[in-house]
Amino acid sequence: MRKIVLSVSFVFVFLAFSYAQKKQVTVEAVYGGEFSIERLDALRSMKNGKQYTILNRGENGVTTIDKFNYATQKKVESIVSSADLPEINTFSSYQFSDDESQVLLATELEPIFRHSTLGIFYVFNLKTKKLTKVSDTKIQEPKLAPDGTKVAYVAKNNLYLFDLTSGDTKQFTTDGEKNKIINGVTDWVYEEEFAFVRAFDWNTDGTKIAFLRFDETDVPEFSMDVFGTDLYPTQETFKYPKAGEANAKVSLHMYDVKAGSTASVDLNDAYYIPRIKWMNNSNYLSVQTLNRHQNDLKLYSVDAKSNTASILLEEKDKSYIDITDNLTFLEDDSFIWTSEKDGYNHIYLHDQDGNLITQITKGSWEVTQYYGYDQNEDKVYYQSTENGSINRGVYSIESSGANKKALVADEGTNAADFSADFTYFIHTYSNSKTPPVYMLHKALSGKKVKEIKNNNALLEKLKGYELSEKEFSTININGNELNMFMVKPKDFDASKKYPLLMYQYSGPGSQSVSNSWLDARDFWHQQLASQGYVVACVDGRGTGFKGADFKKSTYLNLVKYETEDQIAAGKELSKLPYIDENRTGIWGWSFGGHMATNCILKGNDVFETSIAVAPVTTWRFYDTIYTERFLRTPEENPAGYDENSPLNYPEMLKGDYLLVHGSGDDNVHVQNSMRMIEALVQANKQFDWAIYPDKNHGIYGGNTRVHLFNKMTNFLGQHLLQPKK
Repeated sequence: MRKIVLSVSFVFVFLAFSYAQKKQVTVEAVYGGEFSIERLDALRSMKNGKQYTILNRGENGVTTIDKFNYATQKKVESIVSSADLPEINTFSSYQFSDDESQVLLATELEPIFRHSTLGIFYVFNLKTKKLTKVSDTKIQEPKLAPDGTKVAYVAKNNLYLFDLTSGDTKQFTTDGEKNKIINGVTDWVYEEEFAFVRAFDWNTDGTKIAFLRFDETDVPEFSMDVFGTDLYPTQETFKYPKAGEANAKVSLHMYDVKAGSTASVDLNDAYYIPRIKWMNNSNYLSVQTLNRHQNDLKLYSVDAKSNTASILLEEKDKSYIDITDNLTFLEDDSFIWTSEKDGYNHIYLHDQDGNLITQITKGSWEVTQYYGYDQNEDKVYYQSTENGSINRGVYSIESSGANKKALVADEGTNAADFSADFTYFIHTYSNSKTPPVYMLHKALSGKKVKEIKNNNALLEKLKGYELSEKEFSTININGNELNMFMVKPKDFDASKKYPLLMYQYSGPGSQSVSNSWLDARDFWHQQLASQGYVVACVDGRGTGFKGADFKKSTYLNLVKYETEDQIAAGKELSKLPYIDENRTGIWGWSFGGHMATNCILKGNDVFETSIAVAPVTTWRFYDTIYTERFLRTPEENPAGYDENSPLNYPEMLKGDYLLVHGSGDDNVHVQNSMRMIEALVQANKQFDWAIYPDKNHGIYGGNTRVHLFNKMTNFLGQHLLQPKK
């Protein structure tokens, strides 16, 4: 007996020693790339459907576009290599001509705003191996003509046409001017809220270019100090329409390449033009328009010969309509379209004239991605929440709505990238325990062919770290079953009391509780769990993927119900026997920063600590398109703007509050935090704050993220980790 006892003791000591040897996650490790995942970078199917290309950035600095065979997964060749191009050190993205005989290479890219860039571009002819520079100066959004003979692009707010054969450049708009007129690319607010930059496109035979023109003359100008490193700071000025203010006047124009002439298209005083897309028939362009309230969407068909427009379909909503990229024209220009009109996002088939043929998908679940339609096999491919709102599965269905098939739908996040002919798809799978795995599947059957790439090396590395499970559940708050995750300390003891830190974003249509692989924020939460926190996240009303009514329930009262849900969730979770109800914190970024601020004020009997990073503090300071989508204008709905603005009740602060912002934030301006600071000072409330010079909404660059998250960690350690005396 004694020998057995000694053996058990030895095992216990050994396990304890092994556990003690586990490393804890640190901010330095998170933002030093310790937990980076392997990806398939910039994968694109070739038109033959049998091969695909990826961008490969080699360790020696050489960049290549490599072609792979779907069936064998073997590399066929390197189509382009920077090692063979003395004019180019490296390139960061590429774009094929329609016939795949030429490739447009982007170099020396520099960011403008969130999506927009300037760069030097080259066209490489894959047959002749000739490399041609498009412009000696940096340009925006170049696009090859369908026949590969020309490149259209934007420079200094004007449109140009570069002839690859002659080397001649033709400027075909002349009124472009900074902070006044923009041709061919979007203004700041379109880029940020409608998520596109290139506002021109070639028709299918290369005879016409449709483009948008933005007249920003009446849009108020925003100025932002740039401190830099010189003796004197500079100032960045750009047009930024805040809620209720004038937007750019946007118009549609048609350029005839052969004639060299431009005509305008009358769209009946359309307020917003969030999408243009050519049909397969080169004479017809589709145009989506919205009214200012964004609850009346029209899809126009524009005849490029007569430059006249007719309505294909119109959708109206009592609140708002989201813009997507799911419009797909079939060979005969009948089209597939997604809509929330039955209460959930689903796929619809319309004929050439816009008449509804059939609703393809139905059910109390959401289509989250439309992948395409294989007309040969009559299969529509899509991703949805049919396997649970925190999961994603990939499915096929016939255009009639019959014979639906789950191709890959294991619990977790399944995504697909289909070959051009829909023979194969590359399946990306992850869940909260499994970093992305890339696999090749047959599209019709869904059968797995082989694994392409995994992150087993990362999983092996993570065995050396002290990590806690991300536990998913639901919680009943204000009559709704809300999705929740919780991360507990690895040595969790239900008889002990732990501080609770809640994380949320809560913005309309967003999702923070997702059964997918961990991001940098999740790894920081792991660090906090190892220090003794319980971290939880609840997706409240207004978040996405649970139907239109749930998402749009916050309409005209943005942040009101979201705040009520987080306060109620904090109160409910504080009742758990292992939570110290006197140590409850909340944090968030951007919309989540607004929420974290509101919660410590309106929920001052629940939350003792709050961190708000880059918060909106009044929607009067935010842009027109986003804000008015959910609140209408301040003139129409003043209570919706002011009753939930923390600027109006700073005296309610009782707990410990950290406010953080980047001074170079072009999105949520530092003005928001400066006004919050002043309101708290005048209310004689003590708080902590930090401004990161010249950092944008992401607050990153150099050592910035390490400094920020260490500051947040230390703040929580000081105010939340230890029991209050």
